[in-house]
Amino acid sequence: MGVLDKAVDILGALEARPRALAELAEVTGLPRATAHRLAVALERHGLVGRDGAGRFVLGRRLVALGSAATGGPRSLGEAAAGALAQLRDRTGESVQLYVRDGDRRVCVASLESPHSLRTIVAVGATLPMDKGSAGTVLAGGEEVLRAGWAQSVEERERGVASVSAPVMLNGEVIAAVSVSGPIERTSRTPGRRYASATLAAARAVEEAMAGR
Repeated sequence: MGVLDKAVDILGALEARPRALAELAEVTGLPRATAHRLAVALERHGLVGRDGAGRFVLGRRLVALGSAATGGPRSLGEAAAGALAQLRDRTGESVQLYVRDGDRRVCVASLESPHSLRTIVAVGATLPMDKGSAGTVLAGGEEVLRAGWAQSVEERERGVASVSAPVMLNGEVIAAVSVSGPIERTSRTPGRRYASATLAAARAVEEAMAGR
């Protein structure tokens, strides 16, 4: 029970704001090594994460746990399910939903194209922020600010192109909806084919999150 109490102390300290390890140890009164060991263990289970500065923050899994406990709003993945299925059917390509986790992005929902040649991204996969249209969207790149969406061609994987659009909540980007597939179908200008559908899917996710 002592370990559990200490883990809860860490979550309580992070409830107020992100904290570096030294501050986390100071606030909880735990030895630095103990605070680090428990924070990393909680991170492995998705209960703790990291922000862009490397500080510990509350993990995204707590959102789903909180919703399940209270019977509250659906999780992001659940809210996006219908829009993603429609986007996959409309484009014929694989679709994904990503969220930012520090300096990485995590796939929280994924539907595969019915084509035998397709892109496959597993739920839970962590990918770099600096490669791919979803990373550009989650980072708020200039391309997104200008057009409202981003595209990438062979940035992360040879022969693959993608288009992504942001999911907004309270004026902040909370996720990225993506369409990805082989260049032979998407072309080297995938935005021309899929930007409109991807933007529509992102708006549908926003509406589902708002309960409309």
